Amino acid sequence: MTADRAARYDGDGGTGGAGGTRSAGAGSGTGGGLDALDHGILKVLHRDPRAPFAEVAAAVGAHERTVARRLERMTADGRVAFVAALIPEYLYEGVTAEIAVRCAPGRVHEVALTLAALEETRSVEVATGALDVFVELQAAGHDALLTLVDTVIGRLDGVVDIHSAVVLRLLLTASDWAPYDDEPTEVRRHAVEGTVLPEPLVVDGLDRRLVELLRLDARMSTTRLARELSVGETTARRRLARLTASHVLHLRLHADPAVLGYPVEARFRLGVPHRELDSAIRLLAREPALRHLVVTSGGTSLLGYSSHRDTRDFQEFTARVFARLEGVTSTETALLMRTYKRAGFAVAQG
Repeated sequence: MTADRAARYDGDGGTGGAGGTRSAGAGSGTGGGLDALDHGILKVLHRDPRAPFAEVAAAVGAHERTVARRLERMTADGRVAFVAALIPEYLYEGVTAEIAVRCAPGRVHEVALTLAALEETRSVEVATGALDVFVELQAAGHDALLTLVDTVIGRLDGVVDIHSAVVLRLLLTASDWAPYDDEPTEVRRHAVEGTVLPEPLVVDGLDRRLVELLRLDARMSTTRLARELSVGETTARRRLARLTASHVLHLRLHADPAVLGYPVEARFRLGVPHRELDSAIRLLAREPALRHLVVTSGGTSLLGYSSHRDTRDFQEFTARVFARLEGVTSTETALLMRTYKRAGFAVAQG
């Protein structure tokens, strides 16, 4: 990412002030075999995943049938998908944990595939460094987390050691990574400004049923949503608008960063003293390359992921950004070598 683009996310003077069905968004270049029209379509749907084909077609200067055919092709081959999910961290439901699983030599691939098949895991990847498989998982509570780590993951053949950390605060998610836009999302803006997110909505059974329908088909018509929910269209439309306006629902276009022209993905852990934590969060949140950031328990308090066009971009990012962080006691960076699961989707392995 360029310094100019990073400046546009700067809350001190710039212009800036989730499991489902399968999708994507991207930068100015092409990636993953997508052409300019594909990217134009994804740019519109990145901003509004439920935009009608007529609206998308008008924006890109193509026929509706062409837009529909292009989108069908991109979703059918798995390059893009639509994700609809309530975010448990924002609703204060369950426990999210970041797990590092140390594997015996020759067993990394096998263990990663097994972990990706678990319903509780949301992401599974292998990075440079030690023979670790990194896992993000969601458990109903601390007892369920202990059972999962000790009696399920701990008993897998090839697992040598496990390190766990609980996510204490969710700051940025993939929904806040906006390669098509210069403006930060509302969530990123709060992180940059150091302000607290609004109190989450009270989500009831009807809301959850609506989200489940969107998980199956994020672009399901309001008429059908109302019919499936046995409510009037006005009620369905109002409920949907209320949820989509809130940070507790992630209704978004999803694609691997490589498809969008960002094939280099990095993972970093930073040890930051509590007195420096807020300023570190604000500085990191200004970086458009950052697509995930959490505060965790344990010796390293910040865990983040970033996406880059090439390794030089990554090196410039770390040299520029980490040098500006005050009081950092430890820094650990790694490049992702293979992703087995992302946003709840198992990634096909060649």
